[in-house]
Formats: sequence, structure tokens, C-alpha cells
Amino acid sequence: MRRYRRTLVAAALMATLVSGTAGWASGTAQQPVTGPPPGTADWRHDASLGRALPDPETATPAQVARFFGTLSAEQQRDLAERHPGVVGNLDGAPVQLRYRANALAISKDPRYQRLATGGGRQIIAFDPRGRGTVAEVYGDLLTARHVSVVVPGSDIDAKTYDRSKDPYGTPAGMATSLRTATNGRTAVVAWAGYTTPVGVGLDAATGELAEAGAARLARFTGGLSAVGAKAPALFCHSYGSVVCGLAASEVAARDIVVLGSPGMRADSVGALRTDARVWAAKDPSDWISKVPNVEFLGLGHGADPAGKDFGARRVPARTAHGHTGYFAPGTDSLRAFAAIATGGDVR
Repeated sequence: MRRYRRTLVAAALMATLVSGTAGWASGTAQQPVTGPPPGTADWRHDASLGRALPDPETATPAQVARFFGTLSAEQQRDLAERHPGVVGNLDGAPVQLRYRANALAISKDPRYQRLATGGGRQIIAFDPRGRGTVAEVYGDLLTARHVSVVVPGSDIDAKTYDRSKDPYGTPAGMATSLRTATNGRTAVVAWAGYTTPVGVGLDAATGELAEAGAARLARFTGGLSAVGAKAPALFCHSYGSVVCGLAASEVAARDIVVLGSPGMRADSVGALRTDARVWAAKDPSDWISKVPNVEFLGLGHGADPAGKDFGARRVPARTAHGHTGYFAPGTDSLRAFAAIATGGDVR
């Protein structure tokens, strides 16, 4: 009974926080981007090869990879040029072909010209729907001995994922910092591949956006495996850790690292049903500690992954500062992340 009363009190506090009366930012309701990529209808009707093309909605990444393996380089380029929106987002398609397709798709969309790849940018996913989703690769996915994927939290989209303000709170800033900390020994993907919450409102306190993101993340990592990339370490920040928690049993990942997490929608590492090593970091000054670790009537994300009873391996974060300081150069957390990213341990 006492535990039930504590849960009710925590749930009431969560509702108060989400409503904004405790000083939290008010969020704007978001609709998750789901379904096949733009241009799918034309792709499905393309009979140029004399056979059906793999359906972007139902074909697995392995099936997509096998299909492209039957094509000549000229046939692959032709498909990318005719259907850049599909090929650029088709998990299992050749990596370099996806870069080429997304460069074409971006060149046709005046809203996202800043993502143009003339400077050597490697955009492995780009979807202009909604606020826009994008994923950028740093390094060589196919030759790197280690691969990492950064999964961000709230307020990240195709226009903000690499903003210069608060860089270590963005997936691009986290990715480049991690790659530098490993001396270039790992390829890193800044994966802003799902619709994130805006502000800290109801979307951030519930799991709808995370559920949609988890399905996209699982498919993305399946695509990495299908083209021969190493199983990645996932670095999941804030609400991104909710995404990773929901995806844990499906993603092809070697490690799952959560930082500044409000919860993973699981009571323990065992409840995640994953063979990956699970790590958690939370610095003493992170405001996320004020978020009640409950899940009640759809609000909240459950147990604290950095709590001793959750069972995650602890990542030191004594010298990190605030909610977005975990990847800052010189911090103990970044040194630990670099060790995990290159397959090592943290002591």
C-alpha cells in the first residue's frame, strides 16, 4: 500500500511537471513520421528491370541487400537517380549509393540546402516530411573496426541535429566528439532518424514518439548488418534512451549506453531482453534527476537506468556538467564512451 501511495504521489508530480507549472518548457504535440519513404508509389510501379523492386515497407534489410547484389553498378545508379527519396532511405542498400541518392534528394529541396554534400558529407538517411529526419556518417562504415550510433533526445530534427549552439547536446556534436576521442578508430552515425519531442511536455513524458523511433532504429541497425558493417554501440541521450529501451530486443547492437536518461520503459536490464552490454551515465548536476522515475497511466518512463537496482554497468560522469555535457572533451564520461565504442571496458 505504501509503495502504491508513493507511485501515486510520483505520478501526480510527473503530471505537474509536464503541465509546465513547475517551470518546464511547454511542448508542442508531434506526429511521428512513419511508413515508407517519399517516392514509394513511383518506386512500386517501376518496371524498368522487368521484375518487382523490393517493397520499402515490407522487404527486410537483408532482402534489400540481396536485391542490390544482383544489379550492375549502372543499374544501381539508375535507380538512385530515378528514386532518390527511396534509395537514400532504403536500409540494406549499398552505403555509397545511399549517400549519392540523398545528395540528389537534398539538392531538390530548397529547405535543406545546408545539408548539401558537396563538402564530402555522408548523409545515409534523409526524409523531409514533418520537421525532417536525417542521419550522417563520420568515417567509413564498411572498413571501420568499430561503429557507433548516437540517438538524440528532444528538440532534434534535420535543421537542428548539427546546430552550433550547445554542440554536445546534438547528435552531430556528440558523434564528432566521440570519433575524435577514439582517434578515428570508430565510424560514428549521428542518427536523427525519428520524430523527437519538442520541449519537455506531454510528448516527452509518453512513449508514442519513442515507439515509432524504436522501429526505425531497429530497421536502421538491421541495414548496417545487411551491408557488412560491424554491430554498433548505441549512445542514447535523454529521450533517445527511451527509444533505445523500446528497441533493445530488436536492434543489432553490441552495446547500449544511456546518458541523462529519464528511463528506458523497463524495470531492469533483464527486462530489456538484449544480449548487448547495457551502460548508464548520469552526472550529479543533470536536471534529469528531478524527473520522477515512474511509469503510470502512460506517463513517465520507469526505473532509473543509472540506479543501482537496474543492473546497468555504470559509466563515470563526475566531471560532466549538466544535461548535455557528457561528450564534452576532457570529461571522464567521454573517456569511458571512447573505451566502450572501441570494444573495451570501463574500470
